Amino acid sequence: MPAQFIDVPTYKLSHGGSIPAVGLGTWQSKPGEVEHAVEVALKNGYRHIDGAFVYRNEAEVGQGLKASGVPRGDIFLTSKLWCTRHRDVEGAVKTSLANFGTDYLDLYLIHWPVPLNPNGNDPLFPKLEDGSRDKDTEWSINDTWKQMEAVLEKGLVKAIGVSNFSEKMMGKLLSTAKVVPAVNQVELHPYLPQHDLIAYLKSKNIVPQAYSPLGSTDSPLLKDEEIQQIADKHGVSVGTVLISYQVNRGVVVLPKSVTEKRIVDNLRLVKLDDGDMDTLNSLHKTKGKRFIKPDWNVDLGFEDW
Repeated sequence: MPAQFIDVPTYKLSHGGSIPAVGLGTWQSKPGEVEHAVEVALKNGYRHIDGAFVYRNEAEVGQGLKASGVPRGDIFLTSKLWCTRHRDVEGAVKTSLANFGTDYLDLYLIHWPVPLNPNGNDPLFPKLEDGSRDKDTEWSINDTWKQMEAVLEKGLVKAIGVSNFSEKMMGKLLSTAKVVPAVNQVELHPYLPQHDLIAYLKSKNIVPQAYSPLGSTDSPLLKDEEIQQIADKHGVSVGTVLISYQVNRGVVVLPKSVTEKRIVDNLRLVKLDDGDMDTLNSLHKTKGKRFIKPDWNVDLGFEDW
C-alpha cells in the first residue's frame, strides 16, 4: 500500500510555546560534521535542534544555526545542564548561550538526576579512587530545580524540563516544584516503549521526548523482521517507521544523523495504522532492551535499570 505521509506536528508545552515533534539530535556528532548537519537540517525544513553541554559541540551547532540563514526566532533550540553543574544552573546556561551564540534557549533540561562533584578530578566525569562516579551526595535535584525555575523567571530560557527521569524521580521533583517540567527526554523505541511512563507524563501535561529512537550503533531494531514488514508495507525504510512510531503516539522524536540524505529522510513521517502500532507496542515483551545505561550506581527508579 502507498505510504500516507503526514506533516510534522507541533505539541503545546505547559509553558514556553510549542515544540516541533521532530528534532535533529546532535549527540555523538563528531567535530567537523555537526555544523554541516545542523545547516542541512534547517535548510530542509527542520525547526528543532537538540543539543547539550556534555556533547562538547555547542559552538559548532551554533555555527550551523548561523550558516543556515534561518532566523533564530524560527528555531526551537534545546540544551541540557550537565551533572557537575547542578549547583550553578545560571552559570551553566550562560556558558551554553555563549557557545551557541544566542541570548536565550527555547528549552533547558536537567540532563540526568545525578549531581556530580563540581570540584572533582574531572570537570565532566569525576571519579573516586575506586573508579566509581564522584557524586555530590549533599545536593538534591529539588535544589537544582529551584535554580532551573530561577533561570526561567529571568528569561534566559523559555521552558524548562528534565531528561532521564523515571516516574519515581519525577515524583520526587514534583513534590517541591513550583513549575512542572515541560518535557521529559528519555530513551524510547519499540524495544523500550516505556508505556507506563508515557501515560504518567501525559497525565501531568509533560511532553515525552524520545532519544535513541533507532537504538544504538548496529542496532537490532534496524534488522528486526517485524519492523521491516511494516516498512515494506508502506514502502519506506525501517528508520522512517521507527521515527514515525513516536510521532504517531504523541511523542517528540530526536533522530541523530550527519548524513545529508538521512537527515532529509528522517523528516518524512508516515501514518501508521492500528495493526502497525499494536505490533510496535508489543515488541518489548519478547525483545525488551535498554541501550543507554550509564553506570551511575544510583537507583533511578526505572524497572529495567
